[in-house]
Amino acid sequence: MSKYWSKLTQSLEPYIPGEQPKDKTYIKLNTNENPYPPSPKVLEAIKQAANEQLRLYPSPTCDDLRECIAQYHGLTKEQIFVGNGSDELLALAFWAFFDPGRPVLFPDITYSFYPVYANLCHIDYKLVPLAEDFSIPIDHFSCENGGIIFPNPNAPTGKYIEIAGIESILQKNAEQVVIVDEAYIDFGGESAVQMVHRYPNLLVVQTLSKSRSLAGLRVGFAMGNQNLIEGLDRVKNSINSYTLDRIALAGAVEAFKDEEYFRDTTLKVINTRKETVNSLEKIGFTVIPSQANFIFVSHPFVSAVDLYQQLKGKGVLVRYFNKPRIDNFLRVSIGSDSDMQCFLEALTEIIYKWKV
Repeated sequence: MSKYWSKLTQSLEPYIPGEQPKDKTYIKLNTNENPYPPSPKVLEAIKQAANEQLRLYPSPTCDDLRECIAQYHGLTKEQIFVGNGSDELLALAFWAFFDPGRPVLFPDITYSFYPVYANLCHIDYKLVPLAEDFSIPIDHFSCENGGIIFPNPNAPTGKYIEIAGIESILQKNAEQVVIVDEAYIDFGGESAVQMVHRYPNLLVVQTLSKSRSLAGLRVGFAMGNQNLIEGLDRVKNSINSYTLDRIALAGAVEAFKDEEYFRDTTLKVINTRKETVNSLEKIGFTVIPSQANFIFVSHPFVSAVDLYQQLKGKGVLVRYFNKPRIDNFLRVSIGSDSDMQCFLEALTEIIYKWKV
């Protein structure tokens, strides 16, 4: 610990991303990346944007991209905010909408960046325990609070809340901002964006990292009442006015335009997820129902940590969380059909040796 660190820096427990080892080639099923490349039209737009105009600052308001997203979702440009990945947007939202002394509610098993943001912003928070089946208990979000945030589908479980459940939370918390983190919504869920017009306290956050295969481009966006968007703008422009570069803006616009490619690749992931679940259940695994591009799995006799370590030894990376209630589960990203075949073959070999 450096003597030059501030007290805040010393107190932080940063988010830990999925490991990225370089010692050999791995099948990466630990960071929820899309197994398919970006649309060829996106790549061409990026190439075209890499020109002499890079000497100029990008648009601080990102009007073209915001207009594109607005048209796609039936909103106005003033209801759209864009930034450097959804993680940045979520951090800005903690500053913009939550106050110290009033606890923010989020699930006890969820995206582990939320408590990091809360601690960084000196925001109190209260954990809402998930049910035994890992579903989010809607009724438990009706207590006194200073705001609410949760992913839908949830991470790392993949469990999904129906629109009616989200609307119930919104109705019971009309005076607080409710943030629905929809990083994985395109893999089988229904977006809450349809309720933005009816609920001024709703902020929906999405990303191009997962379903549009652009994790390396870092583009996220939020949709909500114009008042909420103005709040995010105030915070952003107090930190960094130019959050998206020219290349990211060009690629993101084209990603929304190529709807056919987007639908095709997300359907492939959904179908592979279904086939993988069926195969896992046949060899004795419990698989939590998922509407995301990953699954949460457990074996009744072989521990998750042993499976994680042995899979890594066989060149397959999955995510293991050494935390209460989920320390016997693995989160497995859905890769290509060949990726998942290698994963299943390695897993079957491990289970077979255990039985012998």
